[in-house]
Amino acid sequence: MTNYLLKRIAMMVPLLLGITLITFTVIHLAPGEPVDMQMAMNPKVGKEARERLTKFYGLDKPLHEQYFNWVGKLVRLDLGRSFSSDNRPVLDKIKERLPVTVSLNIIALVLEFGLAIPIGVMAAVHRDRWQDKGLTVFVFIGFAVPTFWLALLLMYFFGVKLNWLPISGLHTLGYEGYSWLKQMADLSVHLILPITVASFGSLAGVSRYMRSAMLGVIDQDFITTARAKGLSERVVIWKHAMRNALLPLITLAGFSIPGLIGGSVIFETIFAIPGMGQLFYQGVMSRDYPVVMGILVIGAGLTLIGNLIADISYALADPRIRQQ
Repeated sequence: MTNYLLKRIAMMVPLLLGITLITFTVIHLAPGEPVDMQMAMNPKVGKEARERLTKFYGLDKPLHEQYFNWVGKLVRLDLGRSFSSDNRPVLDKIKERLPVTVSLNIIALVLEFGLAIPIGVMAAVHRDRWQDKGLTVFVFIGFAVPTFWLALLLMYFFGVKLNWLPISGLHTLGYEGYSWLKQMADLSVHLILPITVASFGSLAGVSRYMRSAMLGVIDQDFITTARAKGLSERVVIWKHAMRNALLPLITLAGFSIPGLIGGSVIFETIFAIPGMGQLFYQGVMSRDYPVVMGILVIGAGLTLIGNLIADISYALADPRIRQQ
């Protein structure tokens, strides 16, 4: 097992470099340049100023030279400086935004799997009955509803029409003067809509995966044997069947790790949440190459780590894999 982990970790390095090469090339081939985006609002800027700014950002060098310079900084854990007006280090910007995004998505992930697993098990146990059909309708609604449309609908209904929930940000204006308990209550109220939007679509998909996995396990011989031994149906379903059915969901959980950043772009932008998703969107719109590349590198690293965690979890859940 140790040798396998070392090999997988060693393979992550060239794979990560390949991902960075492709993303770096694609980003620089996209229409529009940082200098053009910054000077669009000031048509009086002359050619000399444009050239100085291009040289300042290092965009006058060949593309391969820009890439190797960027990789050299990446090895030293330096993601460069932002092309925005503040010219701050990208790593500092990411450090400010990362805790917000990770916290939001971990809560959404726990809620998503915590609800999806029992929903999928219930649908499989009551196969072709009204419970299964009702959950199937719920799943199709979850797949069909676009995330941005759901977010706008919830904002209008609960925030504008009923005025029950806030529709943007993480805090009420002047929350610094609140007590600690009131600050937590204020934060919780602000998180209801974003977390609902973040978990709804994935909840439908994960519950469907769980149902399919449970249907494949329930009809196997060891489940029949467990019932023949006189075990209660609760023990058979929740202890024996569900453990084997969780293997496909382990893969989903591993792939959900990079989604901690990528999946935040939509709801963080709509709800004006100062997280990584909003930072990524702003970087793309302004052609801020260092910010975009820094976030993509983190996303690629999380994807590789997610795959590795999924493989390790497979071995922990299934003794046969450990023996092999």
